[in-house]
Amino acid sequence: MIELHRVWKVFAVGPVKVPALSDVSFRVAKGEFVTLHGASGAGKTTLLRLLYREELPTEGEIEVLDYDVPALRVREVAELRRSIGVVFQDAKLLPGRTVYENVAFVLRVLGTPRREITPRVFDALRAVGLSSRAQAYPAQLSQGEAQRAALARAIARNPLLLLADEPTGSLDDTMAAEVVDIVKDIWAGGTTVLFATHQARLAAALRQRTLTLVGGRLVKDEG
Repeated sequence: MIELHRVWKVFAVGPVKVPALSDVSFRVAKGEFVTLHGASGAGKTTLLRLLYREELPTEGEIEVLDYDVPALRVREVAELRRSIGVVFQDAKLLPGRTVYENVAFVLRVLGTPRREITPRVFDALRAVGLSSRAQAYPAQLSQGEAQRAALARAIARNPLLLLADEPTGSLDDTMAAEVVDIVKDIWAGGTTVLFATHQARLAAALRQRTLTLVGGRLVKDEG
């Protein structure tokens, strides 16, 4: 499902080269739930961006869903991303579109047949408990509702892999627990999950295999 072998990502900051990831190697099997834990700046977001090819590695090998990610052509990048759902800390909803339209927009971009869009949107909204908020705009949502809408957008495409980048980082404990429960339900349905968090307590509470990054290095692989 996911395999990284001796991956480095180095950014140039003026004349200085700053490693964001250093010699990272691990595998994630199909159907696993893996927590990616580390403090802010540890390299979690960079690692996730490499998996859906928003960034390219400086060195090393990356395979996701049987794709050699660094070697992909433009058309193949689009194919890879059709099978990956991504959720960010700030939800990234389109402000001028309703919840329904935010979820439907992604399906249209993916070329989903028109007759399938509405049923798939409402299936996703039911899964996150937002059916009644389909016509609400992002500004009318609580933070927890916005994050659930982002999850609906990610799962409407029926992804094989869900990448969650600090999805609970801006939420209170109650809303965070709701989001975690939804992600676990998605995982129980057969989707592989990589869940990034800086919260040590949350990482422990998830009781899943945990990869720990410190300063761009993978220092622990437990569980």
